[in-house]
Amino acid sequence: MSSSERPYPELTPQAMILGALLGVLMTAAFVYVGLKLGFGLGGSTVAAILGFAVLKALGTGTIIENNVNQTIASAINVSSSGVVFTLPALLLMGETFSWGAMVLSAMAGSFLGVVFIIPLRKQMLEFDRLRFPSGMAVASILKSPGAGVEKLKLLAFGALLSAGMKILVDKVDAVPDALAVGDWFGIPAYTGTLLSLSLMNIGAGMLSGRGGLPFAFGGVLAWWILAPMAVSSGWTDPFTGSNGDEVWGQLYGQLLRPAGIGILIGGALAGVIAAFPAIRAAIKTLGSAAKTAAGGGAQELSGKALAIGLAGATLLLYLSSSLTVGPVMALPVAVVGVLWTALAGLIVAQATGMTDISPLSGMALIGVTLMLAITGGNAVVAVTVGVAVCVGVGQCADMMQDLKTGHLVGGIPRRQQLAQIFTGWIGPVVAVGTVYLLWTATGDGSPGFGPESTACLKKGSGDCLSAPQAGALQAMIDGVIGGNAPLDKYAAGGLIGLSLGALPIAGLGVLMGLAMYLPFEVTLGYGIGCLVGWRLESSRGGAFFGGKVVPFAAGLIVGEALTSLGITIIDLLGKGA
Repeated sequence: MSSSERPYPELTPQAMILGALLGVLMTAAFVYVGLKLGFGLGGSTVAAILGFAVLKALGTGTIIENNVNQTIASAINVSSSGVVFTLPALLLMGETFSWGAMVLSAMAGSFLGVVFIIPLRKQMLEFDRLRFPSGMAVASILKSPGAGVEKLKLLAFGALLSAGMKILVDKVDAVPDALAVGDWFGIPAYTGTLLSLSLMNIGAGMLSGRGGLPFAFGGVLAWWILAPMAVSSGWTDPFTGSNGDEVWGQLYGQLLRPAGIGILIGGALAGVIAAFPAIRAAIKTLGSAAKTAAGGGAQELSGKALAIGLAGATLLLYLSSSLTVGPVMALPVAVVGVLWTALAGLIVAQATGMTDISPLSGMALIGVTLMLAITGGNAVVAVTVGVAVCVGVGQCADMMQDLKTGHLVGGIPRRQQLAQIFTGWIGPVVAVGTVYLLWTATGDGSPGFGPESTACLKKGSGDCLSAPQAGALQAMIDGVIGGNAPLDKYAAGGLIGLSLGALPIAGLGVLMGLAMYLPFEVTLGYGIGCLVGWRLESSRGGAFFGGKVVPFAAGLIVGEALTSLGITIIDLLGKGA
């Protein structure tokens, strides 16, 4: 075979190693992001940009090789959202559990997500022709390798800028961690008018652009409209003092937090309802998949390999459950967990393919509720299985996004599938380990949300990690088990969240619920970033936004997150010396 007839390098060792390294770094960074901001981020764009420069330096760097790199990186990174949305709920509740069981459960979910969705690739992509917008965006990046070096420089500049700011705030104390902007205008302190000097918040907002403005508006609604109305109308318990922080705490605990949780749950349920067309399409897809998968030939993994993977993943989930409820009860728990992961993953993959919005948190809430019913209110096993469901559902959507990218750039599906199966287990280990690291970090300035930093859970100042998604899950579990939930506020918020689902803005209820739950100092910086990103995209065009703003904003996020983790590790090592 002549050199011109040889296939382009694709599933190469350098692509797999690079993807694994980038996936580990992004998983650790995005766990931090998820604990602080309450939502996950995709790593495919960052991995694709970095892959051009690194693989080219190694003498290869074909488009389909870089596609394998970003596939592996995103397969590992996607576990961060599933773990962050669920596991910290047990920590906030003070429950004792096995960290090893959590790793096994997350690994089971990762494998389940991959093996469930692979047989549907041909039907979803080649017959139903679902768009998967994020997968299409990554494909456009992969097809423009000439711009890779310039994007890498912008990403590195953003990372250095963000890291430098973090060091100035945390280690040098040359810059305050937040600005009291409310004092400049005589606004009461209880309205939460601090502005966190976090470039990561601004970068995340820049990436979201106009689509993230409902999130910022939710914070404005909570702290600048509802909070003053509550104080003047006496909606909360009588305040015992005029201290701004004290009033802040009462407003947050008695009104905004429970109302935000209700809106979040209502918005998640609205997302599930909105996904009914995807459910119908999924059922139709299941009926057609058996016929179409047979035509895949060597392009797809064999049914035997997928069956072995399914059996192994089910066994992992059974083992993780048996560490909590024993071998007998673990059997129905594992079976229901596997079945719900399959259905929820299929729904989310369809919804993502049509709208690029995944009702991930809603599926996890339903899964945890099912487990509470089966186990008689055992919160530990409910969250353990919830971890598997959340990771598995996220993996379904991510796998199909990556396969869409590969479909557009000419990759071989079987090679992407093998790459994801062989490396997907790494993400759960890193994600659970990072949560453990941040939980054990002390409250003396290093990032943390552990027992010694519970004060920052109340207000969220500085480097506090409020874990909003897990906090909402914790509140729901406490209410179900204890029967003492503020049902009136939950119900009112739930109705608002469901009503917001009728508006033509996907995920509006979830965004606004999260915004009410989070400290406004975080949301305010995010909103500023949204306005900046929206303005740049509308004035300079989509090409400028994708080529300049996206890599720079991604650098702002990765730089601060990795620096914060590094500071935490250094502080802990210093205390252990």
